[in-house]
Amino acid sequence: MSKRVLEVRGVSKYYRLGVIGGQTLQQDISRWWAKINGKPDPLSPIVEDELEKEVIPNSDKDYIWALNNINIDVNEGEILGIIGHNGAGKSTLLKILSKITAPTRGEVKIKGRIGSLLEVGTGFHPELTGRENIYLNGAILGMTSTEVSQKLDEITHFSGVEKYIDTPVKRYSSGMIVRLGFAVAAHLEPEILVIDEVLAVGDFSFQKKCLNKMGDISREGRTILLVSHNMASINNICNRAIILKNGRSIFDGKTSDAVSAYLKKAGGTGGQIAWDQESDNIPGNEYAQLISMSVHQDGNLIPCQNIDLFKDIEIHISYRCLIPETQLYTAFWLKDANMIPILSSANLPHTRKGDDKLSCNPHKSGIYTSICTIPGPFLNEGGYHLTAILGMLPTDNKKSEVPWITITLQEDALSFIACDMGEMRKEGNYGRWLGILRIPFEWNSEFISA
Repeated sequence: MSKRVLEVRGVSKYYRLGVIGGQTLQQDISRWWAKINGKPDPLSPIVEDELEKEVIPNSDKDYIWALNNINIDVNEGEILGIIGHNGAGKSTLLKILSKITAPTRGEVKIKGRIGSLLEVGTGFHPELTGRENIYLNGAILGMTSTEVSQKLDEITHFSGVEKYIDTPVKRYSSGMIVRLGFAVAAHLEPEILVIDEVLAVGDFSFQKKCLNKMGDISREGRTILLVSHNMASINNICNRAIILKNGRSIFDGKTSDAVSAYLKKAGGTGGQIAWDQESDNIPGNEYAQLISMSVHQDGNLIPCQNIDLFKDIEIHISYRCLIPETQLYTAFWLKDANMIPILSSANLPHTRKGDDKLSCNPHKSGIYTSICTIPGPFLNEGGYHLTAILGMLPTDNKKSEVPWITITLQEDALSFIACDMGEMRKEGNYGRWLGILRIPFEWNSEFISA
């Protein structure tokens, strides 16, 4: 049975808005006196009964709950992903676990040392050199200078800042600080490693190195808590994930299920979107309307939020023809997680492969589905966004100077995650490959001479 290293029980945290300290010296003194006597803050708008009942009061609306009644158990060797929108409470939770701030209510039990990599520069003194900051962080973790010295070469080599190790940290770029911070946190061997989104500052090669290192740390039996907006990284490396929303935990379970639930709540996307056919704002016009867009694999009719990048990907676009003899076509745009366009495709005669007999030909009234197949492996690991397009050829009573007319364009209508679920992942190759696409090419090697 796995050893439990972290217990979070009923943790809540609120902040007053626009108020730092009391407005008078008398208020500051009354707060201080209550604190040293173990009594509630006399100026707090929240009373004990309200916290017990988990009621969020709204009397003055001059405060905000960053966390509310969070309960988490984490075992040794787990990599726990923490996901949620900005303002969900992720960073506040990590600050409480790192003992940077105290909870308003509840308790946290930690077994072992905890190393944190939160905001850029956290834990570093700007006037000290990189080397001095390494020893400072080791001392904070309770390590002797001899123990830190044994790890020094590994830390500097991993971070890639050997040349600047004796330069004050205030001269470092943000990327250098992040690289050194992660190297220190990972190599000084805390039992629990807490990492916020700061890895997004590092370059691609260092991000990949960090993901591989986190896999090594987990296999050594140490625990990692990772906050990230990169769903591919969460899905790839974490064996469990929680979703925070408005300071509450709304999901705790299998990572793939958490990612799927998060994407669905991110705006009705995550593998499928169906437009309300009863709405006055249904995308379309008097000739045709969009019904749905979805992503599929393995011939499965159930949409997929998590795609195996080694398999073919099917993009389904369903639409309704309202006026007979209308010549319709479908198309889509594909963007990566950074909204960089990857490709576009349409079933227009000059842009498609194969013979789509319905495309741009007269349609009967009714419902249709166009399917585009992207052969795998093609996409790299990461998140992707699809834009749905429905168009038509000009009619006699709808003259146009262009060869086709866009009826509706639903930009970034749905999203999905492409993941390496095959043999490469088993070999410990975490993270994305270099580049936008991951296409295997044919290679041949031959012996030339001795």
